[in-house]
Amino acid sequence: MMRSLWTAASGMKAMQFSIDTISNNLANVSTTGYKKEKAEFEDLLYVTMQKAYSGENDQRPVNLQVGHGVVTRATVRDFASGNLEQTSNKLDMAIVGDAFFTVRGADGNTYYTRDGSFKVGMTDEGKMLTNSSGYPVLDQDGIEIYLDYDLDSYEIQPSGEIMYKDPETGIGLTTGQFIGLFQFENPQGLEAMGGNLYKSNGATGEAVLDSDTDSPSTIRNYFLESSNVQVVEEMVKLITAQRAYELNSKAITTSDEMLQTANNLRR
Repeated sequence: MMRSLWTAASGMKAMQFSIDTISNNLANVSTTGYKKEKAEFEDLLYVTMQKAYSGENDQRPVNLQVGHGVVTRATVRDFASGNLEQTSNKLDMAIVGDAFFTVRGADGNTYYTRDGSFKVGMTDEGKMLTNSSGYPVLDQDGIEIYLDYDLDSYEIQPSGEIMYKDPETGIGLTTGQFIGLFQFENPQGLEAMGGNLYKSNGATGEAVLDSDTDSPSTIRNYFLESSNVQVVEEMVKLITAQRAYELNSKAITTSDEMLQTANNLRR
């Protein structure tokens, strides 16, 4: 009887974690470039009371087993693209494809993001392209991007190439820099760091320059990628998790009542 108590308790813990994940998705429904998460579960150890076997005079075609509940094993992020929302800011950029922008964090490490709401940061070296936290946006060679001319003279090509109009001739010229876009063999392995940033690791593989892939991405200027969270879908998941939590709590209550009934048999 005690097994049912612990099994139901594991179910309640798993559903609580699921609700935590769903709540985080709903909280970030308006976060630029946010990718929704989903909790994944595995069943726990099984006790085999009798094994299936086939004998000459006797056989048992099925096993007799009982499980010990469920455990949360992973959170999987859905990197499907969100809707593109048009803005009036030239420095707003959205990626059409699987690539990520790159920024350099305060610790000097390179991080990746789908949030293209970039700003101009004033530094001792000049006007630098940064994200909302002031981290420098990097080009394809990992170099900071400085805007030496008036902002109105710059144009970002779909390939990420940074162009500007010569103030004297009005002819479009290249700066020689491209907005850094990179892809990963396993983006699911990216570690979310907060601030719309992801960190690569051994599970993701090396960052691959987007232009070197078979399906290069493009940049849409004057657009931002919205969150890919679907509110109705998350609400359905929330209700399902809540009902499962209630059922597991009911199993604990029922097990407790059965234990009380068994104890009363001695009286």
